[in-house]
Amino acid sequence: MNARLSRVVSTALSAAAALALTACGSAKESGDEEGGRATGTRAAKGDGIAVGLLLPENQTARYEKFDKPLIEKRISELTNGRGEVVYANAKQDASLQSQQIDTMITNKVDVLVLDAVDSRAVAGGVRKAKEAGIPVVAYDRLAEGPIDAYTSFDNEEVGRVQAEALLAALGDRAKSGRIVMMNGSVTDPNAALYKKGSHAVLDGKVTIGREYDTKEWKPENANSNMESAITALGKDEIIGVYSANDGMAGGVITALKAAGFEKLPPVTGQDAELAAVQRIVAGEQYQSVYKPYAGEANAAAEMAVALARGRDLGTVAKDSVDSPTTRDIPAALVEVTSLTRENVRETVVEDGIYTIAEICTDKYRAACDALGLK
Repeated sequence: MNARLSRVVSTALSAAAALALTACGSAKESGDEEGGRATGTRAAKGDGIAVGLLLPENQTARYEKFDKPLIEKRISELTNGRGEVVYANAKQDASLQSQQIDTMITNKVDVLVLDAVDSRAVAGGVRKAKEAGIPVVAYDRLAEGPIDAYTSFDNEEVGRVQAEALLAALGDRAKSGRIVMMNGSVTDPNAALYKKGSHAVLDGKVTIGREYDTKEWKPENANSNMESAITALGKDEIIGVYSANDGMAGGVITALKAAGFEKLPPVTGQDAELAAVQRIVAGEQYQSVYKPYAGEANAAAEMAVALARGRDLGTVAKDSVDSPTTRDIPAALVEVTSLTRENVRETVVEDGIYTIAEICTDKYRAACDALGLK
């Protein structure tokens, strides 16, 4: 486990201990514009709580592989194995997620951990939960409506990290051509933050030839967008691609290869998906953003258990954020790391995300050997 993740997990464990000692009581009044949050309004509960976990999609590998099991594990630890996680995945369908929220309310879960498909569309469901006395923890994406807590990564910093990596890869060639920006979905508030952070670094230092907001974050849509950019700009003009996540980076790289690029320009990403790590090892993708999911998942679990028990959030929420509907939301923001060929071992391998055997399949064996991944 690397030093950064060790600090995150240590902080989360310390917060859990603090929560266990916190007496029941009212939360500090906040600036919620929709009438105050649910913290402190619920009767005290013990270990037998039901936590509704609503994740947005299953195309990105992280949700099923990391987030769900990590949250389940931490809730079990905090409740002596008696807490129940009721899980649903919206499969990128905002209407389906609304129905799932209604079902959770009908089934009277004690708290919701919600990663919104569409942050604005989900506000009505958050209000319904509020009216039913069910606190809501916004997970990874800042949902609108009267949420009680939020945990994610510093998403503007994610965009800055990606952009800085792209500039480092371009070096003194930064003004020699044009870059393409492949941003995420407009329905995801994080996408706007990634874009803001990346523009803060790139503007004035590169020439942006084409920029896209990619519908539903889908790789096939990124592929189509990249094909359009290549047609419009010409392949000799494109010197780099800012891609907001790894799935889209895969679609971008497929388009670049199909267009006959002799040498692929540097392409960024995010999430450290296995396929992306393999592309990085092989030199096809330049960079990804490694996000220590354990820190985010642990914070969400600890917030959920505290809120379900009617307790204060303690030290787990050291930050605060504002959404378009709610001010001063207690928050826990987790640091990220830029992942390149140089630090694969020190990040995803040492933290136990992937084994060398998983990364270094026959196709990537020679590239792994060259990096000393044995």
